[in-house]
Amino acid sequence: MFQKFVRTFLLLQMVLMGAVFSANAQTLGSDTLKLTVKQAEDLFLKNNLQLIIQHYNIDNASAQVITARLFPNPDFNFANGIYANNATDGPAYKEQSFSISQLFTTAGKRNKNIQLAKIGVEQTKYQFFDLLRTLKFTLRSDFYNVYYQRQSAMVYNEEISSLNKTLTAYREQYAKGNIAENELLRIQAQLYSLQVEYNNLVTGIDTTESQLKLLLRVQALTAIDPQVTQDLSGKEILTSVPYQQLLDSAYVNRYDLRYSKVTVDYNNMNLDLQRATAVPDVSFSLNYDKLGGYGTNFLGAGIEFNLPFFNRNQGAIKQAKIAVDQSKVQLQSQQDQVESDVAVNYKIAAVQEKLYNSFDPKFKQDFTHLVEEVYKNYEKRNISLLEFLDYYDTYKTNTLLMNGLLLSRVTSLEQLNYVTGTPFFNQ
Repeated sequence: MFQKFVRTFLLLQMVLMGAVFSANAQTLGSDTLKLTVKQAEDLFLKNNLQLIIQHYNIDNASAQVITARLFPNPDFNFANGIYANNATDGPAYKEQSFSISQLFTTAGKRNKNIQLAKIGVEQTKYQFFDLLRTLKFTLRSDFYNVYYQRQSAMVYNEEISSLNKTLTAYREQYAKGNIAENELLRIQAQLYSLQVEYNNLVTGIDTTESQLKLLLRVQALTAIDPQVTQDLSGKEILTSVPYQQLLDSAYVNRYDLRYSKVTVDYNNMNLDLQRATAVPDVSFSLNYDKLGGYGTNFLGAGIEFNLPFFNRNQGAIKQAKIAVDQSKVQLQSQQDQVESDVAVNYKIAAVQEKLYNSFDPKFKQDFTHLVEEVYKNYEKRNISLLEFLDYYDTYKTNTLLMNGLLLSRVTSLEQLNYVTGTPFFNQ
């Protein structure tokens, strides 16, 4: 009697599991945004606010070049008499004087300021592209993270749904005295353990997905459904790009390194500017006095400049020299960091590729078939419930392991793209 009940229950359970998968597929519904990684990148480039904000800095730096190109405005002065005691040439208001002066910078200060501003534009552009590199890596990593974690969540959904229904049926049978209490407790313990693991997994998915939505500027209530079709099984991807090519590309395309290089140029130009600042600027003037002391309609010319006896900009020059030395050390440090990044991540990617390719591509399919056979044997009562749960738990562990391994491999390739600044391994 009990065996007949079990067979009937298991048949219904298989039908309900199909309904659960159908329901899971519909939970994303009309508020779901299905995206390939390429579509996600296009949406990111269009909508990301951090990139828009950083791009304004480029416009701001370009405006500083315009400012540096401008010449100083001339100064104009006008004075009109109001009162004079014992005036001999008539009322005081007839006395008028005019003067105009123009400052001329010396030692090439204007050109040096222009060059400094242009280098500033380069620095801002490199900061923008380095931000783009970083955010794009985060975007692609989050994209694949959400996808593979959801694949793992499907395994939990399947087992939790199955155990929930099994637990309900076993409670009824336990109440009738048809099964032992230890079997009931075993199912409960397995179910509670799975629910805790599943909740932790879902929390991680939600956290990663929320960051992905922020990068794409997608509404918070919209679910993102990543579409991944690539198959890396058995592929020797790293051998397609020589290591030296990766390193050379990093030297050229890492914008944080290029920023360090241009910072050295900026500080050298600033040193030249500070030395030029020690040279006084000259101001020429033209003066007119209607009723001057030397006669009427007096016209004169003048020149003005500082005498650099005390302040020859010594402090600023010393600071500029220190900045040059500091930036050179920083550049060397950045070059060492680039070399280390490429070497370490290449080794990690090689290990991940070797490990993943060491698995038989048919293993997952064969193991899934094995679990199906175990399920049939459990239905026929050829194996016990505990044996069935052990097999199923092994299947879950193996599936999670394979998803995690594939995610690690994809992430290692994305990391290589990031440290070289070149999309060598975009899938």
